[in-house]
Amino acid sequence: MRARAPGDEDGGGTQSPELSPAPRPPRPHQGLMKGDKREELGPGPEPSAPPLPTEEEEALLEFHRSYRELFEFFCNNTTIHGAIRLVCSQHNRMKTVFWAVLWLCTFGMMYWQFGQLFGEYFSYPVSLNINLNSDKLIFPAVSICTLNPYRYKEIQEELEDLDRITEQTLFDLYKYNASHTLVAHARSRRDLREPLPHPLQRLPIPAPPHAARRVRRAGSSVRDNNPQVNRKDWKIGFQLCNQNKSDCFYQTYSSGVDAVREWYRFHYINILSRRRQDTSPSLEEDVLGKFIFTCRFNQDSCNEANYSHFHHPMYGNCYTFNDKNSSNLWISSVPGVNNGLSLTLRTEQNDFIPLLSTVTGARVMVHERDEPAFMDDAGFNLRPGVETSISMSKEAVDRLGGDYGDCTKNGSEVPVENLYNTKYTQQVCIHSCFQESMIKECGCAYIFYPRPEGVEFCDYKKHNSWGYCYYKLQDAFSSDRLGCFTKCRKPCRTGSSRCCPGRTTTPSRTKGMELPNSTSSSRS
Repeated sequence: MRARAPGDEDGGGTQSPELSPAPRPPRPHQGLMKGDKREELGPGPEPSAPPLPTEEEEALLEFHRSYRELFEFFCNNTTIHGAIRLVCSQHNRMKTVFWAVLWLCTFGMMYWQFGQLFGEYFSYPVSLNINLNSDKLIFPAVSICTLNPYRYKEIQEELEDLDRITEQTLFDLYKYNASHTLVAHARSRRDLREPLPHPLQRLPIPAPPHAARRVRRAGSSVRDNNPQVNRKDWKIGFQLCNQNKSDCFYQTYSSGVDAVREWYRFHYINILSRRRQDTSPSLEEDVLGKFIFTCRFNQDSCNEANYSHFHHPMYGNCYTFNDKNSSNLWISSVPGVNNGLSLTLRTEQNDFIPLLSTVTGARVMVHERDEPAFMDDAGFNLRPGVETSISMSKEAVDRLGGDYGDCTKNGSEVPVENLYNTKYTQQVCIHSCFQESMIKECGCAYIFYPRPEGVEFCDYKKHNSWGYCYYKLQDAFSSDRLGCFTKCRKPCRTGSSRCCPGRTTTPSRTKGMELPNSTSSSRS
């Protein structure tokens, strides 16, 4: 309602303002257009539904019904070049086959390359560096033997009996007269004090087997010493049996010379083992001056402090110059024939044992100062009547252990006792291993190698079957059935001196040998 004041008329007077509430703006959802329906508001807002996955996301979650679908999916989604072609070229089989072969070949090459890389990595390859230096070096040790086995006085009579029995055996088998005593006295085995065991016999071919029964049956035929038998129909050997004679075999040789030498060597070892091992011939008995006339090193004369003496069963008296026990250390700095070690030797054949050594001269070996001299393994002979120059070179080899190779630093982890009490080398380990097997299997030590304390050297008067055990063990050692070559590993660091006999000249009267200076240059 409106109230009018008096005198208020249309078109005249004053008009007061009218107060009323302002209209509200329409809400967005309330604004309706023609044809729209009004939404009914509920008691509260409803929760929104999760968004539907896209087509790509739905494809990643679904399970494939066959390997074909899985393969197609892989080809369509992988980034490997050429895989998509297998699917796109389904309408053309030639293209499919081509791309399939190409794809398989590339995969094969990739895995082959992976195999090569992993194989090379796990093989732990190393690079070899060779350095040639020329500098002052410590002169190596030089061992020289007379090639004339020493006849000890205490076993002189037994050695003479062995010589006479050998001469008689040669005459019985070959009608060979080794000396004039056989013709003059017609000495037979009955004339000697005592026959030797294991006599040398002529054996028919085929040789008797190892069984003892067959050995006994063949006893009558093998003792026939008729020299008129054709050599193609028999062999020479001697019989060896075990402790209770239950197993025997013949150590035979096709060559009569080899058979006689081995038979003589076998008896010589037994006789040599009866000598007192704590006694050795003195330098006066060895008559050192008769073997070495002159000795010079770098034009300076040698003295007794520069060498040591030892005896070898087969090579006789031996002398080692500049070993670890020498008081004066020899240093080599200048190469040449006039430097180094120079010796003048004299070879004799007094009391020569031809069945042990068939050569005359000297046996020489160059080795490290703290290593033993293995004259059988690494020595060489010098003939008399000539002057020989020998060049030497020093080699140092460092091997990688662990995963890169099987080497040992000092031999402490090798399961073989070092019987030489020297620096570890593979050769020292191999000889010690054989001696350990010899002591374990045969009950005695082989005279060529050192023995532990409390162990005797082999002698058939005390160990009547040691020969049977030794030859069996030697065969097992050669075929590595003893495992010595497997147990004894190479040292990780080795230094060796290689020598090469050079020029030889024939002097007028002297018999000489020169050892020039050792250099660091490598010579092939």
